[in-house]
Amino acid sequence: MRKKRAEKRHVQGDPKFNDALVSRFINNIMKCGKKSVAQSIFYDSLDIIGERSKANPIDVFKKAVNNVAPVIEIRARRVGGATYQVPTEVRPERRTALAIRWLINYATERSDKAMALKLAAEFISAANGEGGAVKKKEDTHRMAEANKAFAHFKW
Repeated sequence: MRKKRAEKRHVQGDPKFNDALVSRFINNIMKCGKKSVAQSIFYDSLDIIGERSKANPIDVFKKAVNNVAPVIEIRARRVGGATYQVPTEVRPERRTALAIRWLINYATERSDKAMALKLAAEFISAANGEGGAVKKKEDTHRMAEANKAFAHFKW
């Protein structure tokens, strides 16, 4: 093999909670390198969660990420000119990345005013097993279940 595999970059914890998952989430919210804006959005959403539900905001956030993370997904695989949707397991690293991306996307689509409010609402609904991001996960699982017949094309 000519080229090396890229080294995994390990994200350091965020300043407030010293948690790598929180730091990854903030990095995904960030646009145009404005990390302080992304941090204030995230921390404000946690404050809102603390006000609305009496639970610990970080626990609500982690539960939301776990509820949204997919276990199985489908990947396109070409076999003899035909493309099959092959269900495959999701690696843990990709699982959290997808969960984070889906939470941010579906929070953005909500109709609240500020992004902090949207995120807080999405976290609370995802922690309760409802909302757009959880629906996306269920749709992904349903698609994988429907294409289980092509599982033997796994590579």
